Amino acid sequence: MYRFLLTPRWWGINVFVLLSIPFCIFMGSWQLGRFEDRVQDHRTATEQVSEARHEAPRPLTEMLPVTKATSGKLVTARGTYGKQLLVPGRELDGKPGFYVLTLLRTDSGEALPVVRGWLPGAVDTAKVPAPPAGEVTITGALQASETPGDNGVSAQGGLPAGQTSAISAASLVNLVPYDVYDAWVTLSKGDAGMKAVPAAAPPDSGLDLKAFQNLGYTAEWFAFVGFVIFMWFRLLRREVEFARDAELGLVPDEEPVAVDAAVK
Repeated sequence: MYRFLLTPRWWGINVFVLLSIPFCIFMGSWQLGRFEDRVQDHRTATEQVSEARHEAPRPLTEMLPVTKATSGKLVTARGTYGKQLLVPGRELDGKPGFYVLTLLRTDSGEALPVVRGWLPGAVDTAKVPAPPAGEVTITGALQASETPGDNGVSAQGGLPAGQTSAISAASLVNLVPYDVYDAWVTLSKGDAGMKAVPAAAPPDSGLDLKAFQNLGYTAEWFAFVGFVIFMWFRLLRREVEFARDAELGLVPDEEPVAVDAAVK
């Protein structure tokens, strides 16, 4: 009854099943590994930001460019405050508000974007404290430039003068008359009574949409394994039933039907 398994058609089906099952298991395991790697990156990044608060700050120039290893580390920089911008649509402790971003002009000629603090409510320049005058030394957590549209950063354009949606050199280059570092710093202590903005984990190290896409792909690949096995058994059962019916003479004779149809 199972002689049909030796036919070329079933050889092809069996080879496909034997190859597709381990392939799907491999791909599912790989996607699961990617998800676990992102979970570990998120845990490591969170611990790094937390531990960095207790480390001694280092000069800004020693920590550039910003990498996963340097993001969140405490740095110091010296210069004079220049142009000030507001960053709307930023939440802190679940409350809406905005960042106060001031450019620190350093001796290198480049300006360092410094988030001096956070204020609640809608953007209002009247309640924004002026930056300290003269040369200052700041200490804060180093952060990578933001990318509009990622990690909750607004991609909104057409903002009023004196506002920016993202803190990045690309966004600020057209708003200030000097070169800008491809990084920014959030002060360890909020300036002039403002709330300090906590350091964020490095980019691509959180449980974002990409991480859960990996988890979804894992489920899809393992589900496909079950689908392949189910379809193989279904085809096998159908073939066995057909062979059994043929042995019992229950399979209709196709030729007389064709002749009768031709006569009609």
